[in-house]
Amino acid sequence: MRGLQAAGGAPLTGDTVDGAAPAAPLAARRIGVLAVIAPIIYILDFVTKTIVLKTLEGKEPFVVIPGVLQFRVIFNSGAAFSIGTGMTIIFTIVAAAVVVAILRTARNLRSLPWAITLSLLLGGALGNLTDRVFRWPSGFGRPSPFQGHVVDFVETFPGHFAIWNVADSAIVCGGILAVFLAWRGYQIDGTRDTREEKNDG
Repeated sequence: MRGLQAAGGAPLTGDTVDGAAPAAPLAARRIGVLAVIAPIIYILDFVTKTIVLKTLEGKEPFVVIPGVLQFRVIFNSGAAFSIGTGMTIIFTIVAAAVVVAILRTARNLRSLPWAITLSLLLGGALGNLTDRVFRWPSGFGRPSPFQGHVVDFVETFPGHFAIWNVADSAIVCGGILAVFLAWRGYQIDGTRDTREEKNDG
């Protein structure tokens, strides 16, 4: 068993018997985490966008902390934090591809940290993808399909930082976590790549 762990990585979870994780039950639990957190993020993003559209669209910013935080509705044709405006269709395709890739990857999901990471990415991607498909000026039957504008409304340090939404923050946090997990050698399947540590020893 130690030989197998050395070759494939050390298990990360406590759901093991003699070092070997029961794959099917563990995968089901991790996918369950994905199935709970991602919809929560999606619903939170959808609800907050709906509220600010009904209360703040076309109005002056709602100042929470002067010079630090305010709510102001804009329609963003670019990516997260208003990056790449004018490339809406490309970001729509990328968001759809991310959703498909995460769903395919979930079949091998055994790691709780990766389950949380993928949940953040999936919920955020679905939130902004919904805007691109259904909101103005996109939507079915409209002249520019799949080029809808994302609703952004959280403005931190007005005039010095981009305006964002719940989906953007989830995507960014998920991306940071993904980089950290990959750097530390944590794998989707619940193992950790320890080859570098062994070589250093």
